[in-house]
Amino acid sequence: QVQLVESGGGLVQAGASLRLTCAASGRGFSNYAMGWFRQAPGKEREFVATISASGLTESFARSVQGRFAISRDNAKNTVYLQMSNLRPEDTAIYYCAAATVRDAVVEDADYGTWGQGTQVTVSS
Repeated sequence: QVQLVESGGGLVQAGASLRLTCAASGRGFSNYAMGWFRQAPGKEREFVATISASGLTESFARSVQGRFAISRDNAKNTVYLQMSNLRPEDTAIYYCAAATVRDAVVEDADYGTWGQGTQVTVSS
């Protein structure tokens, strides 16, 4: 069973960058795809990015394509979300999640373990 803890959120101005980190403890991190999701106030949780267990396959939501990057270090049991050119509409709580499969997946139903979230606020 993997436990996840996110960090790196904060308050930034539009156009700035942030890197979120998700540290996993427990066994099996390298066996699962990892994903990032976000939930803005009054909105449903939405997919942001995913990376396969091997790190070779990635997928992004259209709204962040070209601005966000996802990576993982299986030796450190860590996954990252590098966010650039942030916009006010990126404001949300960002959640890290571990999938139940190895392939990069975009549906939250394919994720079995979630972190507690980290707040990202982008001011205009």
